[in-house]
Amino acid sequence: MSGILCVRFSSIGDVLLTTPLVRALKRRHPDAELFFVTKRAMAPLVADNPHITRVVALEPDEPITGLARRVRALDPTHGLDLHGSLRSTALRLLVRCRWSGYSKRKIARTTLIATKIDVYGTHLPVPERYFEAARALDVHPDGDPPEFFLAAAAQERAGRWLAERGLDAKPFAALAPGAAHATKRWPIAHWQALAERLRRAGYGLVAVGGPEDRDLARQLGPTVASAAGELTLQETGACLARAVVLVSGDTGVMHMATGVGTPVVALFGPTVEAFGFFPYTKRAVVLERDLACRPCSAMGTERCPLGHHRCLEEVLPDQVAAAVVRLVA
Repeated sequence: MSGILCVRFSSIGDVLLTTPLVRALKRRHPDAELFFVTKRAMAPLVADNPHITRVVALEPDEPITGLARRVRALDPTHGLDLHGSLRSTALRLLVRCRWSGYSKRKIARTTLIATKIDVYGTHLPVPERYFEAARALDVHPDGDPPEFFLAAAAQERAGRWLAERGLDAKPFAALAPGAAHATKRWPIAHWQALAERLRRAGYGLVAVGGPEDRDLARQLGPTVASAAGELTLQETGACLARAVVLVSGDTGVMHMATGVGTPVVALFGPTVEAFGFFPYTKRAVVLERDLACRPCSAMGTERCPLGHHRCLEEVLPDQVAAAVVRLVA
């Protein structure tokens, strides 16, 4: 076996959730070269993974034919399509090797959203679904979390950033108030109340996220240091690695924290466990409301279809603070 391609173009959480499979492949086939194909923006998530021989990054605006030309030069024997998109399908047509993929359970997901009838059967986490693509390679999940390996430069930069804010010598909690879609966001008033409770409990506070989360992070108040949009993906990972806990919605930051070994309190609203994206670690608490209207979408929407957003409105700051205490104790 000369080389195995793992193809997952995006997004943050989805890429990191492939790493248990990457780990298993390297253990089972130590002499094989592992190539990871992803978008340039996602490359830092796997760039320092010691199990991966080379990351092949799709450049912005690069045609798939150009990417395929570079991938063909690697002469892979196996291709694992861990995305199942039009782009990955095109790559499968353009690069000759033994390809396989996995099931996204789209019919089961659509049925659950539309009718609230669960036809999934076993609720298999997405990291374990990815193993279906490697069924011919004799690998099995070990049950351990994703892995997000960090470069020394990123760790040093995050350390300096925290030290400049006096957070290098006290326990701090990381808060991730952002999400791509509004219905996945916990109400800002709840975040503010949680921040005050954690501050009174003696925690330092750091808000994390991307540039699009800067405004939300500022709204958490002056006692919360905002790293949103200030740190790179790897630097954010290094900041999370130093945190005693992360509080987050159903977002990629949640999987970044599990990848660096930080406990997570996860707040789930429009999405549910059956979709497969609960934090893949034993060091996590998921808070959710058992409502007849859940799930209402696969990835969240801009407004609650019923106009009340009870799924997250009714997850209260006191409950979250208590979960933090239980998890950190």
